Amino acid sequence: MKILLIEDERELSDAMLDFLKTQGHICEIAEDFITASDKIHLYIYDIIIVDINLPGGTGLDIVSEIKKTKQETGIIIISARNSVEQKIEGLELGADDYLAKPFHLAELNARIKSLNRRVHFKGENDLIINKLKIIPAEHRVFVEGEEMELTKKEFNLLLFFVSNKNKVLTKAAISEHLWGDYMDIADSHDFIYTHIKNLRKKLAQLGCKNYLQTIYSVGYKFSPPEI
Repeated sequence: MKILLIEDERELSDAMLDFLKTQGHICEIAEDFITASDKIHLYIYDIIIVDINLPGGTGLDIVSEIKKTKQETGIIIISARNSVEQKIEGLELGADDYLAKPFHLAELNARIKSLNRRVHFKGENDLIINKLKIIPAEHRVFVEGEEMELTKKEFNLLLFFVSNKNKVLTKAAISEHLWGDYMDIADSHDFIYTHIKNLRKKLAQLGCKNYLQTIYSVGYKFSPPEI
């Protein structure tokens, strides 16, 4: 999952970053209102975690901005304040969940997974798309019962495509989603081409041809043929 952490408390943001990375997530951090606002308008995230109190603004305004982008993004508010009024305000603005500080990182991760299923996969634990069966929690993919061997990047790429089924994804969007703030290491789109080529080959070998389409000079689209 691609996650944006909007939190100005460095110790907490570093702890969340380190833990969520161990869970296989790609994470970015914004420590103030302006940086957060820039990121949500430039990039696509599966989940955004936002603190209410931020330098330069409020997390509630960030929630409003996220909703204006009309992205299918799950939003979790975190705050030291635990008043009923703030919870209601945040949820009415469009947040999906509210977690009071202090919290256990394992609970945060569980809520992230649950929210991702609700927002992107209609609450299902397993994703069934034609011949494909994807189990996100286990990072496993099956084609008619036969498991597909994928690298971590290939799995994240497939899940990104599935989450954006029938949408054209640019190479820049794919690169940013796979590497986040470290996308400079993928300064050549040859990285993207290699991952796409390998994923497409593995799909085809198990009978899933033409699931990944190249949109000339633009990017790629995951569009499984109708059965």
